[in-house]
Amino acid sequence: MNIDELNSLDRPQFVGAIGWAFEHSPWVAERAFDARRKRAFPNIEALHEALVAEVEKAEPEEQLALLRAHPDLGTRARISSASAEEQAGAGLNTLTPEEFERFQRLNSEYRAKFGFPFLFAVKGSSKYDVLQALEQRIGAPPDEEYREALRQVYRIAEFRLRCVME
Repeated sequence: MNIDELNSLDRPQFVGAIGWAFEHSPWVAERAFDARRKRAFPNIEALHEALVAEVEKAEPEEQLALLRAHPDLGTRARISSASAEEQAGAGLNTLTPEEFERFQRLNSEYRAKFGFPFLFAVKGSSKYDVLQALEQRIGAPPDEEYREALRQVYRIAEFRLRCVME
């Protein structure tokens, strides 16, 4: 699909086409559709900016729900196909038992401290990169980590949009 095709869709089609880019949070696309009615998106960057703007304008509870909609990295639980593909690309589907236990322990510590899962746009990264980032970021102050988690969500969504739009 290209940007012109996306711009021609009605609300349900638009949300169906890109609503999944923000994990289990189609409300982001629904709200961006309203922004599109004022002006068509000229490119994928403008689309992404509009989606990010909707998250930034959202209530803190909605932002937190968006963060919490993402799965733990390295989990063996059932996750969305987009998350599964992204995690597999980073090798998180081939963790040794020791690596799996380490991810589980750190993910639990992280979630207990911040109240949402560790978020990291894994595209182009290895399981070692992800683990190193998790170990580093677990020591961050909560307000800084909240902003970083949102930045990671925005990167994940951009990767997903580029995958279907290019």
